[in-house]
Order: sequence, then structure tokens, then C-alpha cells
Amino acid sequence: MHTGAELIDELDARATRFKTACGPQANMVWRRWGAGRPVVLLHGGAGSWMHWVRNIEPLARTRTVWVPDMPGFGDSDLPREGLDADSIAPMVLDGLHALLKGAHFDLVGFSFGSLVAALIAAAAPPGLDRLVLVGGSGNGLLKGPPQLKSLRGVTDPQQRAEVLRFNLNAMMLHHPESIDALALAVQERSALREKVRGRTQVMTDMMLRVAPRWRCAAYGVWGREDFAYRDNFERLVEVVAGLGLRETVFMEDAGHWLQYERSEAFNALLLHFLESV
Repeated sequence: MHTGAELIDELDARATRFKTACGPQANMVWRRWGAGRPVVLLHGGAGSWMHWVRNIEPLARTRTVWVPDMPGFGDSDLPREGLDADSIAPMVLDGLHALLKGAHFDLVGFSFGSLVAALIAAAAPPGLDRLVLVGGSGNGLLKGPPQLKSLRGVTDPQQRAEVLRFNLNAMMLHHPESIDALALAVQERSALREKVRGRTQVMTDMMLRVAPRWRCAAYGVWGREDFAYRDNFERLVEVVAGLGLRETVFMEDAGHWLQYERSEAFNALLLHFLESV
């Protein structure tokens, strides 16, 4: 049986890598799998391309799947201090222009990445046909993350796993049994490499403000047990109704990282969104 790290390495080995500029002497790393109509996946905060580890291969059967590490995350450089969604979005969009060369594409954003995707959609780039929000932020309801534990100074492997498990359970996954070896490996590899500090725009209503500028079809899915909204779910439903989405799904039995926790249901739903006319 493969370990979580081995599964990540095997998927990574099947990717083709590209780099685009995201500032003076700074590069953004992209990975590409599959063939077909392009779909672009943007990860969440403290994340990387690995937030989509259970979704890439199913999508790549029929699509060209592009997944960047956004500037300041994962393998990508931090071009400058003080980055947030509004300053990252133009860098991602410039990279899309360079790599897709005018081809039509769909854009999917998770959590912090959903706000970056929303800002890109608000710029109405030619060729963007669909926007999909996954655990969308920037709706004015998020008050801040739960209290998490630090890995700093924790060197014992078992203790490190316990910290990672605590943090995943507090913020990302609803069921403790969802925290398997792969989830732990994704969390450890991604969170420790985040270089962007002080991201606050996810706690504003920025997405609500930019939604009227979208010119593409937009869809959304939220986990019914998302830590950020489960105690204020009725208000979430009301606020999301103001985004003008063509279709909205609140996935039962799923936490914040729903594309991992309910990957089969999510993959089917995402394909439904992407194939909608």
C-alpha cells in the first residue's frame, strides 16, 4: 500500500510543469495533466496544488487540468510582501493568458482561491466560460480561523501527526476518519511552505461586491458542515442567494475541504457544472 507521500509524488511525476512570471525575478509554478478543454483549479489558503489531489485524475480523463501554486504558496515564489486575493488575481490571470493563449477555459476556486477566482472573473477575461466556487469565501460571514496548533519546534513524527490531525479536524474536515495518511501529507507539505502572511480579504464581503461584474456562468458548492458556516447556515444560504449563481449545492456530511472529504460526490458534481450549457 502506498503512503500519502508516495501517492502525491506519483501524481506529481505525471504532471508537466510550467513557469510564468509573477514579479521581478519571481516565478509561479503550474502543473498540467490530461487533454481536452482547459479547466483551472485554484487552491485554498495555506495550500498548494495538492488541495486537488483527489480531483485531478478524474478531471484529466476528459480535460486539460491546469493547477498552479499561487504566488507565495507551494513551489511558487513570493514576489513581494503584503499579498492578498486582489494582488494575486492579476498575477494568476497573466499566467493564464501566457499559458492558454486565448483558449476558452473554466475556472474553479477553493476557499481563498475562490476569492481569487471571483476577482479574475470580475475582470471578464475573454474565454472564461464558467466559474465554480468551492467553499467560497469573501461573503462577509467568516470571522476568522479556529485556534490551530503550531508545528514550530515539533520534531517527533508522532507529535507532528497529532498537530496536523488536530488542525485538519478543526478547520478542514468534518469526520475524524477522513484524516488519513494522504490528508496528513498534503497538510504537512502545503502549510509549511505558505509564505503569504496577513491575508484578510476572505473575511470581507469582497465576493459579494464583485459578483455583479461576472460575465460567465457561475456555480457554487459549500459543505454543510463547514467550520465557518455550520452554526450560521441559514445566513449562508441567504447570502449565497445574492451571488446570482446558476446552481448552488450545499453538500451534506462534508466539511470545508469537501473536494477531498466527499471526493466522489464532488467530482461528479463538478463535471455536471462544467458540462452545463
